Amino acid sequence: MLRTSSLSLAVLAACLIAGASAGVGAGEGRWIPDQGDGTYSNPVLAGDYSDPDAVRVGDDFYLVSSSFTDVPGLPILHSRDLVNWTLIGHALGRVPPDDHYRTARRGGGVWAPAIRYRDGRFVIYYPDPDRGIFMVSATDPKGPWSEPVLVDSTTGAIDPAPFWDDDGTGWLAYAFAKSRAGKANLIALKRLNAAGTRTEGPERIVIDAGRMPKVATSLGPRPWQTTEGPKLYKRDGWYYVFVPSGSVKGGWQGVFRSRRITGPYEGRNVMDQGGTAINGPHQGAWVDTPGGEDWFLHFQDRDAYGRIVHLQPMRWKDGWPVIGMDNDGDGRGEPVLVHRKPGVATQPVAAPVADDAFDQGYSLAWQFGSNPGSDWASVEDGWLRLKSVTGSADLYETGAVLSQKLPGPAFCASTLMRFAPLRVGERAGLAVHGVNFAWIGLENRAEGIRVVQVRKDDERPGIPITETAGPVLKQDRVWLRACARPVMVDVPPPDFAPYWPSMLRDTRMAVRFAYSLDGMRYEELGSTFEARQGRWVGAQIGLFAQAAIGTPAAVATSVGYAQYDWWKIGE
Repeated sequence: MLRTSSLSLAVLAACLIAGASAGVGAGEGRWIPDQGDGTYSNPVLAGDYSDPDAVRVGDDFYLVSSSFTDVPGLPILHSRDLVNWTLIGHALGRVPPDDHYRTARRGGGVWAPAIRYRDGRFVIYYPDPDRGIFMVSATDPKGPWSEPVLVDSTTGAIDPAPFWDDDGTGWLAYAFAKSRAGKANLIALKRLNAAGTRTEGPERIVIDAGRMPKVATSLGPRPWQTTEGPKLYKRDGWYYVFVPSGSVKGGWQGVFRSRRITGPYEGRNVMDQGGTAINGPHQGAWVDTPGGEDWFLHFQDRDAYGRIVHLQPMRWKDGWPVIGMDNDGDGRGEPVLVHRKPGVATQPVAAPVADDAFDQGYSLAWQFGSNPGSDWASVEDGWLRLKSVTGSADLYETGAVLSQKLPGPAFCASTLMRFAPLRVGERAGLAVHGVNFAWIGLENRAEGIRVVQVRKDDERPGIPITETAGPVLKQDRVWLRACARPVMVDVPPPDFAPYWPSMLRDTRMAVRFAYSLDGMRYEELGSTFEARQGRWVGAQIGLFAQAAIGTPAAVATSVGYAQYDWWKIGE
């Protein structure tokens, strides 16, 4: 395993931001942040764990992230050192309302959540911007979790942050999605009832960011804009509202403080991109260690690779937090790429699960893109079996792709598949999908079962789905592989100025597809595919079986299936 601590910061930045070569900071295609020498390399989570929030309970840290319409939703991760994370469960089995989310409503569903521990229970508040703010709870973070309870039905409310004051009074801070609420750049506050299950009383706008004085940034004074993602804390008699502002890729991490929870608040920028190539940095969570160290987890938007999670050192200066490295002492930090690990006991190197032998069901890494049917997936005799689900040939329009988050910058994913179709039009394979998609696999045609590589290179209307045909299969199995690496492309400037240079670059993922008839010699099929992000999420990689609309299989009384023996991530 090549350790990034042996690289200069300049080389490391190039690997992470400008397109990593296979193996840098990785183990067998997976990103490993723990460098084994007392340091870590950001990101601490290379997967798309967007909008992270975290809480410490004793010696343990728990992290939750948004999941939109991916099911199961609200992934729960665990760590004891903030660097080595494992996926231990999900807090949401299906996205309500169930019937509505049987379709992949891209960009809807579960937005930025918050996790807290109170009176012996874990509680998570999450928003569906079209329905309100919900709460689930559990005594064990691995589950089972309660069914969602509607806490507040305010139109367009997002990014809920629960807080209980010293006297036990509960509060809920939140922001607004302009697309639903018709307003934004505001932070609101309501009381919670004693059980934390309903808001009570009037809504108070405690931060009207558009009326605040311009804030100092490394680009000069900037107006507060797109201020959202609040997290409410209390320290030394001060109430602090941590908020990102300035847009996701072109913003900064702000903090407001007041002696009264209802304000008035004063604000400042405590971390921005500065001279680094780490865009954002965007919303996250303040946590402390048992020994009293302060740390901040936040996400960085890496486009096709999703919203990956960074860990920053944090300290207090004159009653304000300073996040990252403040080399000039102005109270505003910059993100770090490599840093010493938190001062806790050494932990085993870990990362969220990726490989799967399908011996005991399928792993926690897998999610469908919508609420699945009960017969979509099963495991039989060590093989994952996927039913040929009727759906659109455009994989952006279907939730019946069993997918994982990307494991690192450069990797290969491979599987062994058996195909048992009953009707012409059934297809199955290994897919990469965001707003555009591509897959390699098998399709049942009039002439027989043929190896194909199918793709839609652009999400714009009118862009056709194209394919490259391989041989007609004369055996019952095929090995499939997709190898990916990051590539950078130039994009137009944003509609505001000034902006950091990183906003002129977009990270895409170049993917090559191949198949094998013997598991040893692979033949590439089709040209390089350039994957893009989804709606608020990165690209994903996964497996599917389908009865395509417009073919005899779509309305057949019975359909077949595909089976997958294993799933492996490698270099």
